[in-house]
Amino acid sequence: MLFVTLVRMRQKITKETEERASQFMKKPPPGIKIHNVLYTLGRFDAVIFYEAPSEKEAMVTSLMWADIAATETLVAIPREEAIKLLKS
Repeated sequence: MLFVTLVRMRQKITKETEERASQFMKKPPPGIKIHNVLYTLGRFDAVIFYEAPSEKEAMVTSLMWADIAATETLVAIPREEAIKLLKS
């Protein structure tokens, strides 16, 4: 399953925070595949695109950051799959 997590930092990004994020991207939790992480301007500070086996694993992944960030996670469906669903 594909997920998009919107991240709003609760504190200023520090060297330790950035190191933690780097380690997470290098070695994500089992079953999680990170596709991309983008820093953004505006309401959210970052967007994470990733795959997880289920909503449960996605939730656990988001909760890993609860101490330093507020997150909102969306389930994503590839465009091609969405078009097939619309046609059925």
